[in-house]
Amino acid sequence: MTSTKPYLIRAIHEWAIDNDLTPQILVSDSVEGVKVPQNHVKDGHIVFNIHINAVKDLNLTNEWVFFSARFAGKAMDIEVPIDAVLAIYARENGQGIFFQDDGETPPPAEKNKTQKVDKNSDDISPTPPKDPKSHLKLVK
Repeated sequence: MTSTKPYLIRAIHEWAIDNDLTPQILVSDSVEGVKVPQNHVKDGHIVFNIHINAVKDLNLTNEWVFFSARFAGKAMDIEVPIDAVLAIYARENGQGIFFQDDGETPPPAEKNKTQKVDKNSDDISPTPPKDPKSHLKLVK
């Protein structure tokens, strides 16, 4: 089965653009194949504005995020494997999705342990990731 991650990245990107928001991705530079400007990496992470007006030739595939952008006046081709994308969110309000660090989907037994059931609803919602430093919100 294919991962839902690239589909969710494209969906949040489209949602942000449709709502005049600035979609940003949080990327880990420790994943093999990441091609980013190293002088802008902080604590092993870099944030990119991937608004259609901020980048050139944005391509969100099931395996990669490709685009060109300018850094300190120099154009650079950015290549990010999907596994390196840790989050996609809107700059203005922080709404988006924070993905699991390991990029793997937990087996069904573990999924059931991390779900909350609202007693007033038939809806089952996954527990959002616990990151006390993060300003990101899980979008349902």
